[in-house]
Amino acid sequence: MARKSKSPSDMSLLINSNKGTLAYITEKTNSLNILNDIVRQTCPDLPQEVWHIANFNNNSVVIEVNSSVWSQRLQFERMKINQQLVEATQGKYSQIEIKVSPYRNKPRVMPTQANVISAAPTSYISAKTADELRSIAKNAPKGLKEKLEKLAQHANKPNSDQ
Repeated sequence: MARKSKSPSDMSLLINSNKGTLAYITEKTNSLNILNDIVRQTCPDLPQEVWHIANFNNNSVVIEVNSSVWSQRLQFERMKINQQLVEATQGKYSQIEIKVSPYRNKPRVMPTQANVISAAPTSYISAKTADELRSIAKNAPKGLKEKLEKLAQHANKPNSDQ
């Protein structure tokens, strides 16, 4: 049976198309870059690491900042940012939401191996428990008797795993 040959499709047509997931991602990325440029040009003294465009949907843009101080700084420039935003997007975005998320840049603390080992619970068998195990072992079958006596030998000793 003969194989049908297809000519390869041009990838630039996929990226430049107006529909589909890839076009949506491209459009959203370009919009985010434009919005970043607007905020950066309006507030040049605002450090890049204290804010970012979190999301945009319908007709509003959400800007997240690290602290309320930076939020207040953006509030002062809100009208300028909003005017430039409306001009750049032809009225697509006309509202700005400023949200404070103080834990956005905090690094996560991962437990080290030493902390994990020391945090493991320690278990001991008391002398009274060991005596009870030995008394039960006297009347137990051979296999169970050996296991109970072995357990009783661990009385007042820390786990050997640690």
